Amino acid sequence: MASSSHKVIYAALTANILIAVSKFVTAAITGSSSMLAEGFHSSVDIGNSVLLLFGMRRSQRPADELHPFGHGKELYFWSFVVAVSVFSVGGVLSIWEGVNHLQHPAELGNLKWSYAVLGLAFVLDGYSLIVSLREIARTKGDASLWEFIQRSKDPTVYTVAMEDSADLAGIVVAFLAIYLGERLQLPWLDGAGSILIGVILIGIAIVLGRESKNLLVGESASRPLVEKIRRAVATDPGVDAVGQVLTMQLGPHAVLVNIDARFKPQGSLEALESAIRRVEDSVRAIDPSVQHIFLEAASLQAQ
Repeated sequence: MASSSHKVIYAALTANILIAVSKFVTAAITGSSSMLAEGFHSSVDIGNSVLLLFGMRRSQRPADELHPFGHGKELYFWSFVVAVSVFSVGGVLSIWEGVNHLQHPAELGNLKWSYAVLGLAFVLDGYSLIVSLREIARTKGDASLWEFIQRSKDPTVYTVAMEDSADLAGIVVAFLAIYLGERLQLPWLDGAGSILIGVILIGIAIVLGRESKNLLVGESASRPLVEKIRRAVATDPGVDAVGQVLTMQLGPHAVLVNIDARFKPQGSLEALESAIRRVEDSVRAIDPSVQHIFLEAASLQAQ
């Protein structure tokens, strides 16, 4: 999964570097506000890809004295930073540029450059989106795309997919703003396009920020995994009853589990210890992401 996530991010990074350079050059030639907003957009995407790669690398550091459960949540922190950058640098800056252009509309220069660059950007962003959607399709099962985003514990792939979707929407908006502004002789439409691009980015940022925040503050493992753990404990011959099964996602591939269980009389301490080890082994066998198990065997909390 880690290598697949890297592939998705590197594809997006390469595409956005090429796109950002061409958009800024074209914006300088034509004076298009929408094209400049798209340049800001692609620049944010470049920075975000670098932040995600940095977060992935930092999250893979081993546990230490200050971080006994590892550094997996660091990826969630940097994913939240990505959402903030999309909101502030991408969304707000695009809206500011659009408002400024509405106040001072200007005739656009040679638009053939704009159309050529937007076409190139559409192809490159489309390819990056296909790469990310293929990875999502490989892992989401029967869930819809929206359900996958809400349930996923790895923000890297869906972040790239959402950014690429926003890129394609922004390209369409920029094209329409430039084309209609030229045909209808309404230069203010270019500024309106920049504002709409900013609104799209802010919407994407809100979704990304919400999902990253949930993971950062201690979201539980997926419901199917929790139910599998409960069934594995309840069906053990030495377990009399199962109370709370509390989980926390420590990273994309790391889960902490706290189980409250009441064991049947085992006859000896050695037999009880053997039953506890058997339960822990069965829980670990469910999914390799279950890395930390705490079993409260003394009592069953009231439900």
